[in-house]
Amino acid sequence: MKKPPTIRDVSREAGVSVAVVSRVLNEGTGPVAPATRAKVVEVIDRLDYRPRAAARELQQKTGSAIGLMLADLTNPFFARLADRVVWEARTRGVHVVLLTTQEDPHLEAESIDTLIERSVGSVIATPAGGNVEKWRRLAELGINVVFVDREISELSEFDVVTIRNDVSAETATNHLIGLGHVRIGFISGPSDTSTGRVRVAGFRRAMETAGLPVDEELVHHIPFRGDAGSDAVGALLGLDEPPTAIIVGNTAQVRSALRRIKQSDIAVPRELSLVVFDDNPWTELVTPPLTVIRQPIDMLAVHSVDLAVGRAKGAISDQPRIIQVDAEFVRRSSSAPISQNAAAT
Repeated sequence: MKKPPTIRDVSREAGVSVAVVSRVLNEGTGPVAPATRAKVVEVIDRLDYRPRAAARELQQKTGSAIGLMLADLTNPFFARLADRVVWEARTRGVHVVLLTTQEDPHLEAESIDTLIERSVGSVIATPAGGNVEKWRRLAELGINVVFVDREISELSEFDVVTIRNDVSAETATNHLIGLGHVRIGFISGPSDTSTGRVRVAGFRRAMETAGLPVDEELVHHIPFRGDAGSDAVGALLGLDEPPTAIIVGNTAQVRSALRRIKQSDIAVPRELSLVVFDDNPWTELVTPPLTVIRQPIDMLAVHSVDLAVGRAKGAISDQPRIIQVDAEFVRRSSSAPISQNAAAT
């Protein structure tokens, strides 16, 4: 069975961008030259393109609602991000439809289908790393997509708002190197996610710049859900030559990793220095207080909502926006100069 034409087919045949086709379909969302409009209309008629009524409606509403699809609301980072996005959207008179994918690509695919049927002008999402064609389908229907925290390399046409993950990991690593540590463990997210890859890349760059070898046994890519943080710490501490410092670059696994360290009776920071992504109220209350990479959640929310609402209203140019914000390094008591005992271990 032949697939019905999409807005991208119209765009390609008419030799214009998807945004121009969208403006032709939805009068009042942006200027279109008369000759260009006539050409687009001719292609629409020739291909017998029929945009979904819901997609036309959401554009006519100029973004009165946005979809927010986050990976895991049990992760405090995403819970706080959801709260800030809802607050920022409400200040702009925009409603939010909230969905969570629980880090499951299949649930993510179902959630994308759900948003296609809802009256949303844009979607702010943390992608699991797949479903490329599903995400493109949203764009084909005129639904703007803003990736926050993570991105998908195959979808370079989408807006992205994230922290400078490589720089943040590099900063954390340089901090520990400056304290005399040379065997540093790094626990990151899955390698098929942008944050998982880029944070490890920053770690490697810092080690290589300092002239230190990267022992692959010290690098762990682990899932965001479950208790893999504990297992990764156990594997690191069980090495013949364990690390004297660990960076937990997987925000969802910080508590699991910390629990295993406590159970192992390892003295922090005398025997093991520790740096974690991200900051939470409890990270300053534990003993010792944790050195952290504090992610600017407020700024992530502001930029994401600005892009989502602006795109839905046709107020932003076609060129995709890549916005990277700086995270803050906060030194506390869980990281310290390497002791003679730890160095000899």
